[in-house]
Formats: sequence, C-alpha cells, structure tokens
Amino acid sequence: MATALVLQFMQKTAEDETLRHQLEELLGVGDGNISSEAELDSAETEALKGERAPVVAEFAAQQGFAFSVEDLITVVDAFAKHQAGEMSDAEFATLVGIATSDTATINEVSEITNPMKRLTRYLSKTYLGIDLN
Repeated sequence: MATALVLQFMQKTAEDETLRHQLEELLGVGDGNISSEAELDSAETEALKGERAPVVAEFAAQQGFAFSVEDLITVVDAFAKHQAGEMSDAEFATLVGIATSDTATINEVSEITNPMKRLTRYLSKTYLGIDLN
C-alpha cells in the first residue's frame, strides 16, 4: 500500500537525523521532522502539498520509499484534516490503512516481528491513542 510507504518515510524522519536535515533543506521550512501530526507544522504541510511535493517524492524514492506525489499529498492532507478535527479517527485509520477493529488479534502476539505490524502498532498508538500492546 502506497500510503504505508509514505507513513514509513515520514516516521523515518523522527529516527534518522541525516534524513531529517536533508528533508529540512528540501522543504525550505520547518525542522524536517514530519513523523506525526504534532511534528508536521503548517508550513511543512503546505510545502509537502505544494510545489515541493515532487521533489520530496523523488527524494523519498532515493531513500527506498517509492510513492507518488498524489500518495504523499493524500497522507499529508489526512494528517491536517485529522488534526483539525475534520476527519474522525476511524476515517483517518481507514485512509492510512490502520485496522482499528482487529486489536484483539494483534494483542495476542507477544512479539511482533513483521515490519508492517510494527508500523501499524506505532501508528495506532501515535495517531489514534490505541495501545496495541
């Protein structure tokens, strides 16, 4: 799922200082940390949805995160709408591919080794406040 790649790239900006600084230079605004709603400021949102989107998508592809400009804009727009209260948690979860109804199954797994499941667990906790542990 392309939105998952966008989210993985965005999360990587919190973990990788070099990537964060490179993204900051590309955007020309903000601090380069676009890992969550709280970290994504309005100037970064506008840059990611505007003329810098193709440059960021190309940069992300060079880092191993191949997604389209449209996918990037979709996710950034969802962050902004969710943060503004214009999108419910359920709508946000559906758009970014987080399962909110299957937490019991995930809870039964004591150690999650699948990267997508780890990402789902992180995103569920970070963005929806659902602790899947």
